Amino acid sequence: MGGMGRTINGSYAEYTRVPATNVVPIESALSWEELAAIPESYATAWTCLQGNLALAPGHSLVIRGVTSALGQAALNIAAHAGANVIGTTRNPDRISRLKALGAKEVLLENASLSRSVRELHPKGIDAVLDLVGNSTILDSLAMVRRDGRVCLAGFLGGLAPIAAFNPLLQMPSGVHFSFFGSFMFGLPGFPLSDVPLQAIVDRVAAGSYQAKPVAVFAFDEIQAAHQLIESNQANGKIVVRV
Repeated sequence: MGGMGRTINGSYAEYTRVPATNVVPIESALSWEELAAIPESYATAWTCLQGNLALAPGHSLVIRGVTSALGQAALNIAAHAGANVIGTTRNPDRISRLKALGAKEVLLENASLSRSVRELHPKGIDAVLDLVGNSTILDSLAMVRRDGRVCLAGFLGGLAPIAAFNPLLQMPSGVHFSFFGSFMFGLPGFPLSDVPLQAIVDRVAAGSYQAKPVAVFAFDEIQAAHQLIESNQANGKIVVRV
């Protein structure tokens, strides 16, 4: 985390050098493969939910892109914390899986999802975690109540900018909008000590969070691992054993 695989090389190396601020001691009987699937998704989800969105028990939360590894981590954390989670997916076959993870409602993703959400929750919802990105963020802002919060933390829909974005005309009044990227972890403003990684690992080990990798590949199978990622059929975290 904190830039690994982005600004720091070594994701597939047997040895690499990371900042000391990104090293955290953990005690666990989980295997290395199970542990590898946890930090990026769960630390990011925790920071988005507890920090940017100030999630509290009883809050209504929409997670757009919930079938991704980060989305499932956020669903686990939010449901365990007592939030009422509405997940969105493009695939109706995943609805039962998402409800098993704790989603109260599951809606099929579309460009005007806010209309469906407002029909179910006329006063608006408390928070949105948008992992789809720029293509849906304006619609996400339309879902929340006054003083509601929206956090952008993913780009599953691509990185194309919002065309002719005009906040004065397109932003709803009184709504809080923020962004979080995991590459910030380890910097002074985002110390990993803010994230209860030991408690998260313990909850994974106990089964409270369902975070096991969906697939583990040997290093000589790395091409197959990338093919699975690019097929959009993984539905969770993939681990390569170095």
